[in-house]
Amino acid sequence: MEIERVAKKLQNRVPDILGNEDFSKFAVLLPLIKKENEIHVLFEVRSLQLRRQPGEICFPGGKIDQTDRDAEYTAIRETSEELGISLEGITNVFPLNYMVSPFGTIIYPYIGFLENIEQMQPNPSEVEEIFTVPLDHLRNIQPEIYKLHFKIEPEESFPFDSIVGGKNYNWQVRGLDEYFYYYEDRVIWGLTARILAHFLEILDEK
Repeated sequence: MEIERVAKKLQNRVPDILGNEDFSKFAVLLPLIKKENEIHVLFEVRSLQLRRQPGEICFPGGKIDQTDRDAEYTAIRETSEELGISLEGITNVFPLNYMVSPFGTIIYPYIGFLENIEQMQPNPSEVEEIFTVPLDHLRNIQPEIYKLHFKIEPEESFPFDSIVGGKNYNWQVRGLDEYFYYYEDRVIWGLTARILAHFLEILDEK
């Protein structure tokens, strides 16, 4: 192959995450509302009838459909569907850092303000209940952080004799920080807590 052909193949290419086609892609919205003259963060409790993670605390969101024009639209659409508010009632939407999860997903988080919350009608098939926490309260507390450790387990037929070090190869394995926020009788943890912590870190940047 000639250098010119190689260059032509690459010259207009936009880089992406290698292997991203094997990941499931989701978008979520961290909703902010005005309540009692201050800003609150709104959380959902997942319906107890759901097969995945029933009763857990989360932000509205879902899988990115092929018909969605982008991840931001997915986050807005899913929030509208889950909370029963119009698309126009979700304003000032801004992106947070996206996350590549070790569990095979890429998450695109956003924050946005919800208007006309008195007209909100959560979808009971997806949302058991909603609650809010004052933003200033969240900014003034520190989450508890615990470490998850992963273990490498090659399959039996793995060709150890083809790599330097063989079965004693020094795999570089990272842990995962799990964040926990406690508010009254609520426990906010997992992906939701990590997105929340990232948002709060942005607010407190100097």
